Amino acid sequence: MLLFVLGVVIVLIGVALSIALHEIGHLVPAKLFGVKVTQYMIGFGKTLFSFRRGETEYGVKAIPLGGYISMIGMFPPGKQGGAARNATTGFMQQLAQDARTASAETVAVGEEDRTFYRLPVWKRIIIMFGGPFMNLVIAVVLFGVLLMGFGAPQSSTTIATVSQCVLPASSTQKSCGADDPQGPAAAAGLKPGDTIVSIDGQKITSWDQSTAIIRDSAGKTLTVVLSRGGEERTVRLTPVVNKVAKTGPNGTVVKDASGGIETLTVGFVGIGPVTELVPQPPTAVLPAVGAQTAAVFNVFLHLPQRMVDVWNAAFGSAERDPNGPISVVGIGRAAGELTALDGVPVVDKAYTMIGLLASLNVALFVFNLIPLLPLDGGHIAGALWEGLRRTVAKIFRRRDPGPVDMAKLMPLTFAVVIVFGGMSVLLMYADIVKPVNLFG
Repeated sequence: MLLFVLGVVIVLIGVALSIALHEIGHLVPAKLFGVKVTQYMIGFGKTLFSFRRGETEYGVKAIPLGGYISMIGMFPPGKQGGAARNATTGFMQQLAQDARTASAETVAVGEEDRTFYRLPVWKRIIIMFGGPFMNLVIAVVLFGVLLMGFGAPQSSTTIATVSQCVLPASSTQKSCGADDPQGPAAAAGLKPGDTIVSIDGQKITSWDQSTAIIRDSAGKTLTVVLSRGGEERTVRLTPVVNKVAKTGPNGTVVKDASGGIETLTVGFVGIGPVTELVPQPPTAVLPAVGAQTAAVFNVFLHLPQRMVDVWNAAFGSAERDPNGPISVVGIGRAAGELTALDGVPVVDKAYTMIGLLASLNVALFVFNLIPLLPLDGGHIAGALWEGLRRTVAKIFRRRDPGPVDMAKLMPLTFAVVIVFGGMSVLLMYADIVKPVNLFG
């Protein structure tokens, strides 16, 4: 139990640091550009503690589900001569400060030039992009630690498992029956821990190489040299014809349109590899971050269907998709289960924990760039639209249209909050009653 709690605490600290650095990504450029920042807060709700440095209050609030900074004059006046209103980059706080109906803190006399909305478009974009960009930087650093420090998991030439029988990919059996044919590898005497040295005189340097030879040799007797306990021994085995699950480039099982597993008819001997971590060069980091970003983007692109799947899992018999969306509750639970696992090396636990936090920061990067208020991407989209309007007006020598009144989007913002809030509640409920099975 203590190890479970430790895992939850570790991941919560990681999430809090990610949120804190995200808001620093907003805070630093805002101050550099002269915008008055009145608050820097981690969390929402009641303030647990805070302190003031200069004109900014720094603190932590009770609900650790995000953070925000408050900048004066984020929205332009509703009408000529009106007062700019205070607003925030936070999620729930942004909504609480309705630009037209809520009486927010007004800009003090003499501070008109320090408002957010008066900044040039490019400066506003930098401020709003600073938060997601910080999450991207965190992800790059963590992926660098994973790939360069620990390594990428790769199949070695050492055997981890030996199947005692031959079962087709469509079989649902968990163990061998008396009538099931014996596996060729087991019949030839192969054991876990054996390392494949060569097959038919061809030196084996990778697991994929040995797999390719075996799959193309159904019915053909192969001479295999193994290393066992520091000594080499030669065995002869004949791959049998079998149907195996088709896998994609990332090792996941390929399914057809009806959800069934696609199969291939190949040579089969019944062995599985030991997975080991192989350190990667620095050039492997950015492609890994890019691949993870694309995967997260795909999840958000198909989010409606993904949420339907989560609903069916939470209130039905369907299983959760390990590659689907997950809440902070699910991440914390997964971290707790990881640290509580018996027989798993500490290095492997640390590797997985860092991977969870790296993936979380990629998700925060992509999520916050969705072009909808109150997310950062909504403010960026508004600034880009304003820049486009002003550019067109300048080209055609028209009157400057002025700043975009983002407050008009508040009804849409409320709708977005309701939808995302509902999704969050559903995900947290599903992570409690039907958690994602990440560790078997």
